[in-house]
Amino acid sequence: MRSTIAFAALALSLPTGATAAEPALEFAFEETVTLAADVPAGQTALGTRNIVPITGGTFSGPGLRGTIMGGGWDWQLRRADGCLQIKADYMLRTDDGAVINVVNTGVSCRARDPKAVVRTHPVFEAPIGKYDWLSQGCFIGTLDPVSLPDGQRAVRIRFYRVT
Repeated sequence: MRSTIAFAALALSLPTGATAAEPALEFAFEETVTLAADVPAGQTALGTRNIVPITGGTFSGPGLRGTIMGGGWDWQLRRADGCLQIKADYMLRTDDGAVINVVNTGVSCRARDPKAVVRTHPVFEAPIGKYDWLSQGCFIGTLDPVSLPDGQRAVRIRFYRVT
């Protein structure tokens, strides 16, 4: 209720006749995230749960690069419609030492349609300063499995800032 009132107050404070620009996308950065073996958590009232440990990886983009810290996870739910609801929570460490939390959610229906596109909605928590543009922006992502030369499981995620 409180957030609805705050949103309405914000909307009323905008100048009359103001219109929002059509959104566009700007490439932010790309990750290669390495994964460990699945940890089945079992059947729940919502569906079948699975955990995919995040073991590391790398990321880079204009003005941003570094490594993915091990210890994160992707908490998955196989739904009754065959789609996979995903929620990953992990940390990035930039080359200059900043630590950025990523919570990335989405839905994959590739089990039903291997050509289905997977889109995600990442939310970043970055330290105030050089990377706070991540915490202040709206982003979407694409997610694709990749084959690494050593055979390790991984996904490639490309993040785009909505402008």
